[in-house]
Amino acid sequence: MQKNEIVTVTIQDMGVNGEGIGRVNGYTLFIKDAVIGDVVEARVTKAKKNYGYARLMSIITPSEYRAEPVCRFARKCGGCQIQELSYEKQLEFKQNKVLGNLERIGGFSPEHLQEVFGDVIGMEKPFGYRNKAQFPFGTDKDGQPITGFYAGRTHDIIANTDCALGVPVNREILELILVFMKKYHVPSYDEKTGKGLIRHVLIRYGFTTKEIMVCFVVNKEKADPDRGNRKTEQDEGKRSGIQTGIQPEIRSGIQSGNGSGICGTWIPYQEVLVEQLAQIPGMTSITVSPNPRQTNVIMGERYEILRGQPFITDYIGTVKYQISPLSFYQVNPVQTEKLYNLALEYADLKGQETVWDLYCGIGTISLFLAQKAGKVYGVEIVPQAVEDARRNAEINGIANAEFFVGKSEEVLPAYYKKYEKEHPGECAHADVIVVDPPRKGCEETLLKTMVDMRPERIVYVSCDSATLARDLKYLCERGYEIRKGRVVDQFGMSVHTECVVGIQRKHL
Repeated sequence: MQKNEIVTVTIQDMGVNGEGIGRVNGYTLFIKDAVIGDVVEARVTKAKKNYGYARLMSIITPSEYRAEPVCRFARKCGGCQIQELSYEKQLEFKQNKVLGNLERIGGFSPEHLQEVFGDVIGMEKPFGYRNKAQFPFGTDKDGQPITGFYAGRTHDIIANTDCALGVPVNREILELILVFMKKYHVPSYDEKTGKGLIRHVLIRYGFTTKEIMVCFVVNKEKADPDRGNRKTEQDEGKRSGIQTGIQPEIRSGIQSGNGSGICGTWIPYQEVLVEQLAQIPGMTSITVSPNPRQTNVIMGERYEILRGQPFITDYIGTVKYQISPLSFYQVNPVQTEKLYNLALEYADLKGQETVWDLYCGIGTISLFLAQKAGKVYGVEIVPQAVEDARRNAEINGIANAEFFVGKSEEVLPAYYKKYEKEHPGECAHADVIVVDPPRKGCEETLLKTMVDMRPERIVYVSCDSATLARDLKYLCERGYEIRKGRVVDQFGMSVHTECVVGIQRKHL
């Protein structure tokens, strides 16, 4: 196969990133925007020895599984890789992706996997499900501020305030901010120069409580020495027809989430913007997070309150959670409840068990488990998240959950070694260990400690089935076996998915 060659391809499969896979005379081609069953014309853009990449030129015969995308930016945007595939076929694709990785990487037999895995759990409504979105800000060719999402594999912003996966109020908030930025000439951040002010806007929405959070991520560290003429700002508000009605505590400066007073007046007429946002029904928390570093990390390390509370509240099942700007919280609350109920089922708690919940975040799974366990220990590396977890335990009246700050890979082995030293001849024990690691999975030191502690059951919640397969292989080669598993679609229209697996210690 040669670069720029035009070929006709039948799409037989899809890759892990949602690209169509077809073969021409045994040569494999990956073609973005093609779906299973399409017959397409494509131009080869990169040719390697055994495989290559091609650009979709035209669809000769559309697949029976092809769907009309809801969003007109579906092909360009990096958020929805498979919106043109019917939702039923998306679920099949995700189930096959997980089971394929477990078979290929983990070495598990397809017969065993078919026996222990149930059907994939899909959504009733695969749009409008996200309770959190982070919108980058930039500048268009006319010098005007824009926001939206990055095009696939780039940092080029596609201007769009109405993402089909988000909640409707996002559009109202973003358009209000853009109008304000244009009126007062507030610059967007420029990644190339490091100049400009507004980097991102984080919006969180409580599906149960209807509470809204807006957090501005700004390219700024310290307060301006000249806070401006307040009378002039108020006059400007009157001239624009905006009734500001700024409260005294806002007028005197920003309330600080941590008492540091780091941001001060971060934009001209900020009171006007804060007041406008505060009028949106459900607006509960308006904050600002300074991030002056030239980095791809979105949030700063801290935040300050501009108006309202430093958090919103929401529920998963009957458990109430306070969620701050820096909290990790699953973005799909409807599916998360299904996921956590499965984790609770696989833990098979009777009321007296000692449970370790690793990578616990703000205690979402920990507090679910604590309802039926004797004692739950949660471990999380982010101090703010641990504070949130402790507070969430308190507001739910849960006294049998304790949380530690640190890396799970360090905290659990250290606990194990300390226990052995203090109790010679005894082994530190856990009845159940639950892990919900980041995409990179668990480090081997942690897996080894888990095996050494010999819990009866391990529940593994995963957002990356490749590292899940690797880690399950390690555990199942050392005395455990898969008993149950389900794929849960947390991220409809994207290639990402979650799954939960329950493994049991073998008794020989």
